[in-house]
Amino acid sequence: MEQLAILVEQNREALLARWRNMVRALPSARNLSIPTLNDHVPALLDEIALAFRRNSDESIAEVLADGTPPEHGLQRLHNGYLIEEVVAEYNLLRGCIHDLASTHQINLQGKPFHVINLVFDSAIGLAVQTFSVNRALEVQRRREEYLSFIAHDLRTPLNAVALASKVLEATLGAQSADPRAARMIKVLQRNVQSMSGLVAKVIEENDNMKTESGVKLERRNIDLWPLVESMVYDLNPVAGTGSTRLLNEVPEELVIYADANLLRRMMQNLIANAITHTPQGEVVIGAAPTADGDGIECWVSDNGIGISKDRMDLIFEKFETETKEQGGLGLGLAIFKTFVEAHEGSFDVTSEPGKGARFSFILPNRNERR
Repeated sequence: MEQLAILVEQNREALLARWRNMVRALPSARNLSIPTLNDHVPALLDEIALAFRRNSDESIAEVLADGTPPEHGLQRLHNGYLIEEVVAEYNLLRGCIHDLASTHQINLQGKPFHVINLVFDSAIGLAVQTFSVNRALEVQRRREEYLSFIAHDLRTPLNAVALASKVLEATLGAQSADPRAARMIKVLQRNVQSMSGLVAKVIEENDNMKTESGVKLERRNIDLWPLVESMVYDLNPVAGTGSTRLLNEVPEELVIYADANLLRRMMQNLIANAITHTPQGEVVIGAAPTADGDGIECWVSDNGIGISKDRMDLIFEKFETETKEQGGLGLGLAIFKTFVEAHEGSFDVTSEPGKGARFSFILPNRNERR
């Protein structure tokens, strides 16, 4: 194993050069500069050498948990890669290392073979999950923006139709003896008013609903289980890329008093972070009434890589993130904090590095609202 570690370190530049030549065949990689194409791969080779030296599954898992694949997945999203190309470039590097070992007559059977596959399979899972989660969130953001643009554009013709109906009413009201014309104008006006109300609602829900204290709310009673189930359904394909299971353990009869749009975004941010930091394992979404009956507690727990103690007090700060976790604990948790506080609620997080994290929040019931 030590011999393999030395071999990878000594042939680092040759491995990179051979890997780049092969990756250039991928459509998204053809025009990338060498630094952009390399991205985190030099650091990954160092991680592979370190994994060979540690030579135990537990130690290798520690190397991977502190590694660079999540950052790489996010960078490849910015580079315009397809998800298949992200997987392909890792497998090409795996092949380069196999060829290097064969050239030096080193047998990769047994433990070395297990280590290489563990490193690459886990790296692929981390990178692809970060890539997929952020692409899904970006698609949703663009759809919301597009819907908002359409709503704004609809206002102009609706206003024109409303104005034309008033002109018709004023012009025909005194001249027409046919009562059907007056009725048709009234029907037209009612429908224009209804459509204008729907457009206004869309604009309101898609705009930055910010007030001096934070966020404008429209609270109502919401059946929580279907809301969570729809998110699990949408995100299961994303989680499945890294063998992560999403479990909805919310009681089917539970009702929560909240702004539906903001509640969805709160839960989505927590679930997305959990998926990002749990390449293989479980993400559990649960909820229950508080012990005093004054509110509903919701939580998202995972058995992923966890959060280091020195970051626990920082993760809810705006733009607070680590370079290696650009797809995760950053702006999303700052938004989550803002939305919880707008509901006059409270939140908490517990974590143990290497064993996972649990994010929770409590929203007051309707009769507790101040």
